[in-house]
Amino acid sequence: MDQSGLFDLNSQPDQGETLQLGDAALVDFPTAFDRETSQALFDRLYQDIPWRQESLWIGGKRREVPCLQCWMGDAASLYGYSGMRLQPVAWHSTVLEIRRRAEELSQCSFNSVLLNLYRDGLDSVAWHADDEAELGDDPVIASVSLGADRPFQLKSRHSQPPEKHQIWLKNGSILVMGKGIQNRWLHQLPKVKSLKEARINLTFRQVQKLNAQA
Repeated sequence: MDQSGLFDLNSQPDQGETLQLGDAALVDFPTAFDRETSQALFDRLYQDIPWRQESLWIGGKRREVPCLQCWMGDAASLYGYSGMRLQPVAWHSTVLEIRRRAEELSQCSFNSVLLNLYRDGLDSVAWHADDEAELGDDPVIASVSLGADRPFQLKSRHSQPPEKHQIWLKNGSILVMGKGIQNRWLHQLPKVKSLKEARINLTFRQVQKLNAQA
């Protein structure tokens, strides 16, 4: 499997729900994992992953990332964003099981994953795109959600006023962000102040070999 195409829904074992955004698309598989499996995966990752509180420079000040993180993948899959350089930890067996499902549904292969633990609704991520050079010109990213349901928002990068969309990322879902999404759209996970439950998100990526030489 490679990332030469977006993905062919007709060839997939599970029918996804497609949000067409111009010539780009998101495909949501809301029941990629059943409830029992989702809970078991969440519990294992919550306990086993070496979660870290990273920090980055914003406006000349060092600020903590508002969630816990772990960068995991093949040894050469070095990655960086917002001034951070992340060294991958070795693959966890449970994450490899999740990766197989993400690759099955996306029809793409992945050599790395960013795991985020949102401890409650106050943990969030601001508007951004996963468009770093090491991800290639037009990456496909598979986003797995375990735990609390959270709203996921998108806005166009090149239209004024920006076109906006919101979808809910359900427990046990896989959202495939196809080609064109990172180049043309920004996304965020906003705060939900009333939410007390935790969520784990895994975003599977394919880091290009050029980064291993950086």
